[in-house]
Amino acid sequence: MNSMKFSMICLASGMLLAASTQTFADKPLKFEAKRLTVDANEGIDVADVDNDGQLDIISGRNWFRAPEYVPHPLRMIEDWNGYVVSNGDFAYDVNKDGWVDLISGGFLQTEICWYENPKEEGLRLGQMWKKHVLVDSQLSQNEGNLFLDIDGDDVPEFLVNSWNKTNPTCVWKLTTKEVEQKVEGKGKSGANASGTLTTQVPALDKWLIGERANGHGMAIGDINNDGLTDILVGQGWYEQPAENADSQQWKYHADWLDWHAAVPCLVRDLNGDGRNDIIWAKGHDYGIYWWEVTGVDENGSLQWKEHEIDKSFSQAHALHFADLDGDGQDELITGKRVRAHNGNDPGGREPAGIYYYEWDPIALKFTRHDIDISGNVGIGLQIRTADLDGDGKLDIAVAGKSGTHVIFNRGQK
Repeated sequence: MNSMKFSMICLASGMLLAASTQTFADKPLKFEAKRLTVDANEGIDVADVDNDGQLDIISGRNWFRAPEYVPHPLRMIEDWNGYVVSNGDFAYDVNKDGWVDLISGGFLQTEICWYENPKEEGLRLGQMWKKHVLVDSQLSQNEGNLFLDIDGDDVPEFLVNSWNKTNPTCVWKLTTKEVEQKVEGKGKSGANASGTLTTQVPALDKWLIGERANGHGMAIGDINNDGLTDILVGQGWYEQPAENADSQQWKYHADWLDWHAAVPCLVRDLNGDGRNDIIWAKGHDYGIYWWEVTGVDENGSLQWKEHEIDKSFSQAHALHFADLDGDGQDELITGKRVRAHNGNDPGGREPAGIYYYEWDPIALKFTRHDIDISGNVGIGLQIRTADLDGDGKLDIAVAGKSGTHVIFNRGQK
């Protein structure tokens, strides 16, 4: 092949690559939002509540049956000072009966509770879900919660982030406890002489990570790249020990103070250098950033370089990764939490919006695209993604003070 022909092939290939890249950049995804209800609830999850094979929405006081997302009663929640007395929804089959239940906590209340799915007939009749207490944590001032597997046993643990930076950091592990229940009627099967029945009920067992610090903001991930999951909070991070992680306190690193970050923030290797980085946002101010972790010093403290992602809106209180465009690479999803602190945060009364950011692994930067900038859709405490309409594309579900919304991904149109 002569040099001129080779040059022409290279030029044509470059033009084709540039054209395809330009085409992709010029065709961001389109979305269609559907409002389900309006109240102050900020928690949401996605699950097949009625076992019909379709993903429903659980959000605050109701569950919404797919595909029309008709509201059905779930639980009573009181209003409190511009909020509802609930700070997250987590769908999980707690009692292992084949029907998904709900786990939830609250901002000030110390109890972590689960709500029992009433199953087929109860759902059809619109029955409320029975409330059970998993544990009284004795801890208040709770900013948000996470529910994921910390110890690698494929069973999620419940974590509570507190805005009180002196609160302990705990992991709450699902277990059962033995209780005695009064049995009505004579000769009831299994009852003892005193007329009580001993049974096992779901509970949470406390796993103390550290007494020294908590604070606004939380992320979960292997931040020192030793193969073990660490816990990041507003006042620093806890390093998981190599052994007996559930029976000792973890080493605490005060590598930052008063983070006041989103719940959750995210841990991921963005630049492909083999070290996990930190993607975080100011939960009650302007700014989304990523920290390029460059290593640890001789004391095990993190070293990083800060990169700005976006400072155009405030209160990006939750961050979420999902592959919205189906290219095998996740996009960063976030938005403005509506009227957090009742509009008294910086930018707290500016219009709501929700966005996704494409990551460029070559240029090492994020590019923002709009999901909804009508001013009618923002975020609350949780962002969920799932293929809700069965078209093969991930859709989005959010709940906040602008309402509970399903946002359908219509692809590149």
